[in-house]
Amino acid sequence: MAVTNTGVFAQGFAHDACILTAAKTFYGDGAGAVLLSTAGPNGSEYPHIAMIPRATCTATQGQLYAFDGTTYYLLATCLIPATTVNQTTAISATLVQHIDGTQITEANPLRLQAGWKLYAAIGVALAGGVVCNAQRKDY
Repeated sequence: MAVTNTGVFAQGFAHDACILTAAKTFYGDGAGAVLLSTAGPNGSEYPHIAMIPRATCTATQGQLYAFDGTTYYLLATCLIPATTVNQTTAISATLVQHIDGTQITEANPLRLQAGWKLYAAIGVALAGGVVCNAQRKDY
């Protein structure tokens, strides 16, 4: 994007999602991680990222990684609580937090530069899986 003194506004909005089933226990590579999103041509902001189990599950760690084409960087985590899924109760989504512990929100979005990819993973293998979903603003 060319440098300018005019305001920069989102050019597009999207919803990205992926299903996580494999355990990822090493934080330095892509094994067990699933592609969630690719940043837009001028970078992207993610004002909301959450994980929700698709079946009864044990507690597990949710993880987000930025990938620059060479290296995976652990960016954000959350703790998905043990959940019993049935037809008479709501399933609570777990909001993902920045690595400093603050919530990813509209006022405090996760930002990803152009060309980078966002991957998601969980720490415990879950047959039913966990859905990771993200709202994305492309610039």
